[in-house]
Amino acid sequence: MIKNIFIPLFTLALLLGCKAKQYDVSEPPKGYSNNTTLKIAYATGALKLIEMDFPIPDDIKEYKDIVYKTMDSIQLKLDIYHAKDIKENAPLIIFIHGGAWKKGNKHDYLVYLSSYAKKGYVTATIQYRLTDVAKYPAQLHDVEDAVRWLKLNATDYHIDASKVALVGGSAGGHLAMMNAYSNTPDDVDTKGISANVQALVNFYGPSNLTDETAINASSVQYLIGKSYEEAPEMYKKASPLFLISKDVPPTLTFQGTLDELVPYEQSDILHATLQKAGAISYYHKLKGWPHTMDASVKVNAYCQYHMDRFFEKYIPLN
Repeated sequence: MIKNIFIPLFTLALLLGCKAKQYDVSEPPKGYSNNTTLKIAYATGALKLIEMDFPIPDDIKEYKDIVYKTMDSIQLKLDIYHAKDIKENAPLIIFIHGGAWKKGNKHDYLVYLSSYAKKGYVTATIQYRLTDVAKYPAQLHDVEDAVRWLKLNATDYHIDASKVALVGGSAGGHLAMMNAYSNTPDDVDTKGISANVQALVNFYGPSNLTDETAINASSVQYLIGKSYEEAPEMYKKASPLFLISKDVPPTLTFQGTLDELVPYEQSDILHATLQKAGAISYYHKLKGWPHTMDASVKVNAYCQYHMDRFFEKYIPLN
């Protein structure tokens, strides 16, 4: 009888102890041995995901669907967020959604937009032409024009235009890198505005469109509009890896080793190339995590912890 009572109580104590234990968000959360075990964890609810859609917090001001550019009768829009009680101009963090350049929505990064607005930054998320509408480099030009528009209209939204960071995931990471690595303060438009930025966060973005995985990917071929054999130079020109110099903005990269869309070796080489060039590069390779890994509650907390410190260093709040 005593034994029968002891076992449930002991088990309960263990369970309570596990629930009470706090994990360290500065350390990489434990990943999965393979994508099969990860899918099982997701199916059983063991893998907790962030909320993707929720009401805007009462203390955050939202500017929705601002048209920053019209191309061939297509209106391209952006959203801006900041704290309602913001007093001074603040650094700007611009988010670029993924989706293989052919889908996705500027609303996809709401969790980051809201979180960093609460932390005191101005945040923005932008729309760009997808590949069923236009081929590359239209997408890059849209990102550049959005950055310039936000700088030009900075005073209307409490933006400090001298402190701008880009954040992109997957295809958005590719576009963020292309913008950050190909624009300098001297590359100005007719209004004297440059699309250069001071910091870059790359979530599992493809950095080399000339490697075997990329040239055989239908999404990349559709982006360029030609096969690699037809236009190898176009693939190279669309690859951030070949734009790296010591002068590119500080880069923070997050990549999972279970990524089946963008091989983690691409981020390995990106980081090594940045370091060799003398550029500033931080690299977090998370063992046992897939593409879009920051949809996990624990991975998202880890990424935001390190993003916070990166932004504090390179686009600090006043």
